[in-house]
Amino acid sequence: MSNILIIKLGSLGDVVQISGALRDIREHHQGDKITILTTSKYLNLFKNCPYIDECIEDKRLPRYNLFYLFDLRKKINTINFDKVYDLQNSSRTNFYRKFIFNIKNWSSSKDVPKNNYNDSVLKRFDDQLSQSNIKTRYTLIPDFSWAVERSNNYALDVKKKYILLFPFSSRTLAHKRWPYFSELINLIKINHSNFELVVAPGPDEIDEANKFNIKIALDNERPLDFFKLASLIKKSHFVIANDTGPAHMAAHLGAKGVVLFGPHTTPKKVSIEREKFVALQTDDLKSLLPNRVYALIKSSIIS
Repeated sequence: MSNILIIKLGSLGDVVQISGALRDIREHHQGDKITILTTSKYLNLFKNCPYIDECIEDKRLPRYNLFYLFDLRKKINTINFDKVYDLQNSSRTNFYRKFIFNIKNWSSSKDVPKNNYNDSVLKRFDDQLSQSNIKTRYTLIPDFSWAVERSNNYALDVKKKYILLFPFSSRTLAHKRWPYFSELINLIKINHSNFELVVAPGPDEIDEANKFNIKIALDNERPLDFFKLASLIKKSHFVIANDTGPAHMAAHLGAKGVVLFGPHTTPKKVSIEREKFVALQTDDLKSLLPNRVYALIKSSIIS
C-alpha cells in the first residue's frame, strides 16, 4: 500500500471543482491510502468525502513562522508519502515542494507543458493527472452529489417549489456582487407567486438576508453546513447566484440556474457552466439591469 497526498487549501468553489479529480485519483490508487492537506474550514467536508481516507490541517500561517513550518514538515515527512497531487498549484504549495516537504514524486499543473494549457481550470487538472498516467473519466465532469448523500436530508419548511438565491459575496470580493437582487426578487414575486423565494446566508450574511423579505434557510438559527447547503441546492427548482462558492456547488450538483459574472474572470476559465447551469456575463454588473436578467431567465423558471 502506498501513501498518497493531495493538497487543496480553498476556496469553496475550488474545493467543489476537484470532486471529479478526487474520484479519478481514488480509482487510480485503489488499495492505497489517500490523505488530503487542507484548511480547517474544509476538514469536516473532506472527512466525509468517499475518495479521501485521512485529513491533515494546514493552518496556512505566514512563511516566516518557522516553528509552524518545521512542525508541518515533520508531520508530513514522517508519513513517507509516495506521491503528491498538488491540486492547489499555488506559490505556497510550490514553496512546500521546494523547501518544506521531502517528496520527490510531485504532480503539479506547473509541470504541464504550456502548450497543453487551456483556459479551463478543469482542463488543466485533466492535463495534470493525465501526465501521471491517470485515466481521467471524471475530472472534467465534477459531481458534488457525495456531499448531498451525507447531508442528513436537510428539509426546508416550504409548501411550494423554491427558487434559491445567493446575492452575497465575500467582503474582499465585492466586485463580484450584482447590485439588483432586491429588484429581481420583486419581479419574480409579482410574476411567479407559485414559487417560494429562499436565500441561504453564510455566517456574516444573516442580517443582510433579512432585508430581502423572503424565506431564510437556516439550521437552528445558524447557517447551513456544506452538506445541508448541498441538499438545499440539489432540491431547488432554480438557482440565481453571484460568482461564489454556492454557485459552483449548484453547477456541479446538476442544479438548474444562472450565475451572474462581471469582468473579473470568465465562466470558461472557472469551468462553471454545465448543461443546466449557465452564466450571464457583462463588462459592468451595474449595467446588467434586473428587467434584462428576468427576461433572460423567465422561460427557465417556468419550465
